[in-house]
Amino acid sequence: MTVRRLAPHATTIFAEVSQLATRHDAINLGQGFPDSDGPASMIEAAAQAMRDGHNQYPPGTGVTDLRHAIADLELAHTGLSRDPDTEVLVTVGATEAIAGAVLGLVEHDDEVVVIEPYYDSYAATVAMAGATRRAARMVPTDGRYRLDAESLRAAFSPRTRAVLVNTPHNPTGAVLPREDLEQIAALCTEFDAIAISDEVYEHLTFDGVEHVSIATLPGMAGRTLRISSAGKMLNCTGWKVGWVTGPADLVAATRTAKQYMSFTGATPLQMGVAHALRNEQEWIGSLRHSLQARRDQLAEILTGVGFDVVVGQGTYFLTADPSPLGVTDAASWCLELPGRIGVAAVPFAPFTDRYSEEWSHLVRFAFCKRPEVLDEAGRRLQALKS
Repeated sequence: MTVRRLAPHATTIFAEVSQLATRHDAINLGQGFPDSDGPASMIEAAAQAMRDGHNQYPPGTGVTDLRHAIADLELAHTGLSRDPDTEVLVTVGATEAIAGAVLGLVEHDDEVVVIEPYYDSYAATVAMAGATRRAARMVPTDGRYRLDAESLRAAFSPRTRAVLVNTPHNPTGAVLPREDLEQIAALCTEFDAIAISDEVYEHLTFDGVEHVSIATLPGMAGRTLRISSAGKMLNCTGWKVGWVTGPADLVAATRTAKQYMSFTGATPLQMGVAHALRNEQEWIGSLRHSLQARRDQLAEILTGVGFDVVVGQGTYFLTADPSPLGVTDAASWCLELPGRIGVAAVPFAPFTDRYSEEWSHLVRFAFCKRPEVLDEAGRRLQALKS
């Protein structure tokens, strides 16, 4: 029997919706995975590593060349200088990095601030640590989603150990501006809290909007763990190659927990990612431009069907409101959708807790699919008009 603290997290909405999509042969616009491969040279580098005999455990902190490549990439994009030996840790995806950071740094009587709606692993990870979750929220502002300052301040207390920051933001697609991050930074300083910053979509922003890492703000480099991943930027979500960077003491605490979860990830895949980070930045730029076009394509499809749509400036996702189509329960509607019209989406409800009523009418659609697949999804979605 599952322990009480994890009972509410026994399954994920992604698993449930993807299972329905498979059962009904539906186009899966729910779970955020692309349907095309990453750069060919990355795949070949991983395959060559296998052929060359790199099939045993790598160092527990990750393949040396990958740690150096991560440090070089971070320096180029943020100006933050990292020691690859003590300030970079390779993980089995960003989800393990988040879990390692929380389990390694948060005590059972601490509080962790999350910002609703949040990626669903955050709540489960805080529960695994036995800590208390406190929620701030995003709010619609001028056609975008922004951080609500009042709820953020109310969520902090003397017991706050950490805040989970996510930008570019899943599920809304928002890219938090510097002003919002400065509010978080000020509270972290005031309450001596750590920022655990989930930045897996850092290279996938649109419309000329630049991603800002909270670690680059004054006073935050020493109290921030940055988390990122190859999965999103290189179309290899199944490889599960993520990483965490930050001050040596915070990375060491994360490693202490992480080493007892997976110890380490696949050597040849890490070698392939190292090659790509050094040699495929142009490919990543092309992916960004392609995703912006596909975002616009899906936004036009959904608007044409009758959804109200909020177009974010990053990630894989669009926020859609099916209320104009007569939908009153988005969660139930999403579970019916694959069998009804052959398209899958996920509701916002599982990403919320305290502020669930404000988000329960919304749905997340993923646009990280080939244009022809989005077109077919559009044809199927037309059935909702009738």
